[in-house]
Amino acid sequence: MNTLLSNHAWYEFIGPVTLIAAFLLCYWYVNSLVKSPQYNVTRTQKRYFFTAVILFYLMEGSPLSVIADNYLVSALLFQLSVMAFVVVPLFILSLPEQYLRIFFWHHKWAKVARFLFRHPWPLAVIFNGLVTTFLIPSLFDAIHGNLLFQFFYEVLLVTFAFLTWWVIIQPSDEVANNSYLIRVIYVFFMALFLMPIGIFLIVAQDSMYTTYAPVAGELFPALTAVYDQQLAGGVLKFLQLGSYSIALFYLLKQWGLTEEEREGEVDENTRVVQGIAIKLNDRNRRKRGKKR
Repeated sequence: MNTLLSNHAWYEFIGPVTLIAAFLLCYWYVNSLVKSPQYNVTRTQKRYFFTAVILFYLMEGSPLSVIADNYLVSALLFQLSVMAFVVVPLFILSLPEQYLRIFFWHHKWAKVARFLFRHPWPLAVIFNGLVTTFLIPSLFDAIHGNLLFQFFYEVLLVTFAFLTWWVIIQPSDEVANNSYLIRVIYVFFMALFLMPIGIFLIVAQDSMYTTYAPVAGELFPALTAVYDQQLAGGVLKFLQLGSYSIALFYLLKQWGLTEEEREGEVDENTRVVQGIAIKLNDRNRRKRGKKR
């Protein structure tokens, strides 16, 4: 604690820019969505939003941000993981469907958004590629050594996290209408894509990030540079797999409920029996016609 206080100004610990951004987000949400008669914002959505904003501030504006930028790579991975795997999906879940429908149908980038969401696999490759590239030691030191470059890189990473989580959550079918099967497979492969870099950080026995090596142990003497990066790999995998496991459970639950609702559905050409849709051919339709 003395190291932090002696090496950094007091305002760095409260993150004034981040605090202002959090207040502006709250102001926009309350005045544009909650108070608007056009949208029906539920209590659950409000909880999601304010939880996301609080976490956003804690990750980017609290003393954790100072520690992540200057002392511990594990704190940096915790910061980025919470932003990408917790804050982003909570923010998407907090937006009412009516707002999303109006925003995307009338926004000038609507066609681009629909194209991206209906072809989700490149998004998965780009997002996981950005995370993996960021953690390659030589590239990490180059990115982390330039504050402006690191800022834009993290914004790009969070942007693609938003796009991939949109595919998984799919809050509006008008923008994307991927089946539950596609989304379940998507979550499964998203979990696998980051497995190599996470395992690499956990098993590595040499200090790889020269940016943090000189300050290793200053805050926590037992946390050497090697232990710090191993902890970083564990944090990344825990938050990533935890968030995707929750998403997978939710998708499977919703899929099951949807199939139950469709069970026994009747239309002219289709029967649904035990979750299996059976199309009637022309012969069966003629037989049904004769019986009538």
